[in-house]
Amino acid sequence: MARLFIRQTIGFGGEQEDVPDDELTLAGKQDISRLTLTLGRMSAGDIFDRNAYANDPRAQFMNWAFVNNEAWDYPADSLGYTTGLTVELNQPKWTLRYGFFQVPRYQNSLTAEDQILKWPYVSSAQDGPVLLAWGMVTEIERRYSANDHPGTIRLLAYLNRADRGSYQEAVDSPTRPADISAANKYRVTYGFGLNLEQEIVKSVGVFSRLGWNNGQSEAWMFSDVDYAASLGLSIKGESWHRPEDTIGLGGAFSGISKAEQEFFEAGGLGILAGDGHLNYGWEKLLETYYNFQIWKSIHATVDYQFISNPAFNRDRGPVSVFGLRLHWEF
Repeated sequence: MARLFIRQTIGFGGEQEDVPDDELTLAGKQDISRLTLTLGRMSAGDIFDRNAYANDPRAQFMNWAFVNNEAWDYPADSLGYTTGLTVELNQPKWTLRYGFFQVPRYQNSLTAEDQILKWPYVSSAQDGPVLLAWGMVTEIERRYSANDHPGTIRLLAYLNRADRGSYQEAVDSPTRPADISAANKYRVTYGFGLNLEQEIVKSVGVFSRLGWNNGQSEAWMFSDVDYAASLGLSIKGESWHRPEDTIGLGGAFSGISKAEQEFFEAGGLGILAGDGHLNYGWEKLLETYYNFQIWKSIHATVDYQFISNPAFNRDRGPVSVFGLRLHWEF
């Protein structure tokens, strides 16, 4: 089960705006000045770290480096969803958001509510104790216009707590690395993110994300990345009479902390990285795609990714990844 939530919007009066109908909202008018409360199962990425040009793998870039800020270990089960509470205060030019989410008891595992529609029962599908294991995130969003071209900048900060191991303690162990879970205790990871989108001319926009976290404890839910940067361009097809088509081009870099490097060099394993040895180098990638409309709500996309130093290892790659996507909304 992906999403099941209750949302209450409290309007403060004044000017209103149209809210479009989509997978997560009901069409209608709402006060621009409003408070929105959401409680239930969702993706933290539904509300935080949004970007008009690089956010949705169903229609835009496919690599995780462009879907979310990779340095944000966002609260989620292994499929990307969890239970939480979010509060959003919206004003004409800015929005302030806060979220409190459950995290899984075990690294990159399922949460307790996943048991509802999963058979057979999996014992690892558990939440961490809600007062001891959690993910918190806050974000301030500022909207503006530059020469009549809209832009948005978002600043994000997060704090995660889970029962997990320390990279340095595992490396310092006489067995090097020790089973990282052998010295588990409740540890905190914190980090920050910057998210920018800007229309350059009509139908052409640029985007960028920067991310950092302290990288001392096991990554718990999303990726092993501690430092991340991305930059890209999105072009709609109006100039060649295909207004529903989109071309995207983006580049990204990602890296890990010194403690995590030593852990992988000693043979440690993370969520996605670790193969017994590490000749460290920043992972670098380029991705381009063309999303074209076949008929009304049916789109197809051809996608290409070139990845250098995959999983931060200079002894791996480069890798070319070709993708084909068919998307039908109804």
